[in-house]
Amino acid sequence: MSNQQQVPLFDALKEHINKNPISFHVPGHKYGRIHTYQQDEFFKGILKIDATELTGLDDLHSPEGPIMEAEELLAELYGTKKSFFLVNGSTVGNLVMIMAACPEDSTVLVQRNCHKSVLNALKLANVRPVFLEPEVNKEWQVAAGISFETVEQAINRYADAKAMILTYPNYYGMVYELKEIIDLAHQYNIPVLVDEAHGPHFIAGEPFPLSALQLGADLVVHSAHKTLPAMTMGSFLHVNSTLVNIEKVKEYLAIFQSSSPSYPIMASLDIARHYLALYDQEDLQELLSEIDSFKKELASIETIKVLTFPKNLGDCLRITVQSRCGLSGFELQKRFEKFGIYSELADPYNVLFILPLLKKGQTYPLHETVGKIKRALDGFTFEDMREDAYSGDQRISELAISYREMDEQSVKQVQIDKALGLICAEPIIPYPPGIPLLLKGETITNSKLLQLKRLLQTGARFQGDYSLLKDGNIKVYTTT
Repeated sequence: MSNQQQVPLFDALKEHINKNPISFHVPGHKYGRIHTYQQDEFFKGILKIDATELTGLDDLHSPEGPIMEAEELLAELYGTKKSFFLVNGSTVGNLVMIMAACPEDSTVLVQRNCHKSVLNALKLANVRPVFLEPEVNKEWQVAAGISFETVEQAINRYADAKAMILTYPNYYGMVYELKEIIDLAHQYNIPVLVDEAHGPHFIAGEPFPLSALQLGADLVVHSAHKTLPAMTMGSFLHVNSTLVNIEKVKEYLAIFQSSSPSYPIMASLDIARHYLALYDQEDLQELLSEIDSFKKELASIETIKVLTFPKNLGDCLRITVQSRCGLSGFELQKRFEKFGIYSELADPYNVLFILPLLKKGQTYPLHETVGKIKRALDGFTFEDMREDAYSGDQRISELAISYREMDEQSVKQVQIDKALGLICAEPIIPYPPGIPLLLKGETITNSKLLQLKRLLQTGARFQGDYSLLKDGNIKVYTTT
């Protein structure tokens, strides 16, 4: 067994910089010696390890030294056949695993509330996606996971499916019966690809849910930067299957990953793996005690409600509070920001906080946060905001036109109120969380229009041509 206390890539970088090297290579800042502006103190430390593929520092695309050792330690920690560092975020991981596992023109089962990068990968792979509608949690007013029954119906209907793409957990930390779904898919030799971007810390143990890797998934993507101490864009891709050709995975990694990978990001992945590997039960118990205390203090505030996971099973690092003061979730988020509290996301009803994976002895201003939230809500009174959550129109659905057909269609703008029954010509993506409300190429239903109007009314932000939406218009294909 390897020594998880090692950080081979980070150590190699430190050893290199301690030699006081004179750079005649890229990058142009020359280990931070070229001062771009006077106030550059923030960058100096990072720039010292912003190196390139030099002797002793290895090559991400053909690792033989410290990067190989770091990835081997990563695979050992997660118990996989092979694990890779990603420097282009979980987005590149989703692109790689879908391109590697999904043959062109094949049928692929896809959880409907997936990240936009999954949809982009489906288009690049030129497959026939079949979307599986998630269950809606009526208390939280959000889409959760898909049910076993939906998956069973889909496999019975599309027994020739070549892959299944799932999201676990959802953005709010909810999980579902993933083990049973994976086992069912494997009975039909269908590989299961899981976007577990928000769950890299799940292997820390109970009460965190089990990781998709522990439950038998074939390919899994982790955003290490979301809950582990890695830099933004630092992610992992894990291969744990014989149903997917690992050589194809490597091929697409070489295609989609930058040929000039960031050494600070890779070093932070090495450090993040080390941090998680040494995370023990004492750390976990102290963390849980801190979280429990924080939630109890939040629960004492009458104008918000602290939501609990169904069956008390979900990501403990995520706390969702629901407005109970007449403000929408977006308005609540803005109130918090005025007092210096910046949350991960808001929706029409809720605000989501993501907590750090603290170790024993580490502190975080949780009690101070409660005080600021109380001041932010001072003067507001209790007001329940119950509305019915919108569920999907169909449990199992396909796009109205194929990706190839989309390229051949003309596009026009219509008023949102007149879009019912037309085919959407652009993805409508509230961001965060980056989960499309409407897919490019799908029929616009009444349910989706109601959700879109609700999001616009309550102040949601969208990626893409947001000005068009604000003016009350949407792009559709002219042929229906």
